[in-house]
Amino acid sequence: QVQLVESGGGLVQAGGSLRLSCAASESTFSRYTMGWFRQAPGKEREFVAAISWSGSNAYNAHSVKGRFTISRDNAKNTVYLQMNSLKSEDTAVYYCAASTQGFPTGSNEYDYWGQGTQVTVSS
Repeated sequence: QVQLVESGGGLVQAGGSLRLSCAASESTFSRYTMGWFRQAPGKEREFVAAISWSGSNAYNAHSVKGRFTISRDNAKNTVYLQMNSLKSEDTAVYYCAASTQGFPTGSNEYDYWGQGTQVTVSS
């Protein structure tokens, strides 16, 4: 079973940047598609970005396209989310997740989840 631990969240002003990291416990990390999701208070969890096991394919949600970049380092068992030009509407708890099911964007297609890291963007 893969354990995921997110880090890098915090408080940032609008227009600023943060980089989230998600470290996985297993050396089999490279077998998983990795995704980032977020959940704002009173809202459903939403897809942010995903990256294939090799890192050769990545996909961002429309709401973050051009501002967020997902990447991974399989040698370090870590996936990253670089967030630039942050907006107040990006405020949420951010979760990383691992999937064995190809290249999914639905939360129910992910098998393992981290506990989340809070990102707060002040306007």
